[in-house]
Amino acid sequence: MSYFFSTTLTNISFEDAIDKTKTALKNEGFGVLTEINIKNTLKNKLDVDINPYTILGACSPKHAHHAISSEPNIGVFLPCNVIVRALDSNHISVSAVDPIASMGTVENKNLATVAQEVESKLKKVINALKQ
Repeated sequence: MSYFFSTTLTNISFEDAIDKTKTALKNEGFGVLTEINIKNTLKNKLDVDINPYTILGACSPKHAHHAISSEPNIGVFLPCNVIVRALDSNHISVSAVDPIASMGTVENKNLATVAQEVESKLKKVINALKQ
C-alpha cells in the first residue's frame, strides 16, 4: 500500500502551483493551517540548497472533529500533509498523504469511515489539479 498519491503539474510556476493546490483543497472543505517552506528552512539551518519544497498542513474541521472524538490522540496524524515540490523548472509534484495508510495503524473502527472520507476528498484535490 502506498502512503501517498500525487500528480505532476507542468508549465506552471511554483507559486501558482501552491495557489492552485490551496484552491483545490478549499473546494473540498480543507483549510490550510500551516505552510512550511522546507527549502528556506534547510538553507537557513543547514546551508544546503534544494529545489522549492513546501508542506501544506490541510485540515477538514468536520473530519478532524470526528477523528479526535473517536480517538483523542489521533492528532499526531493531523493535519493531513500535502507537499508541493519542484522537480525541475517545468515540473511540480503535488502529493497528499493517504489517511487510510496513516490512520490504519490505529486500531479503532470508528476511524475507518473518516479516513475513507478524507482519502476520497484528497484524491479529488489531486485529480482537480490534473485538469
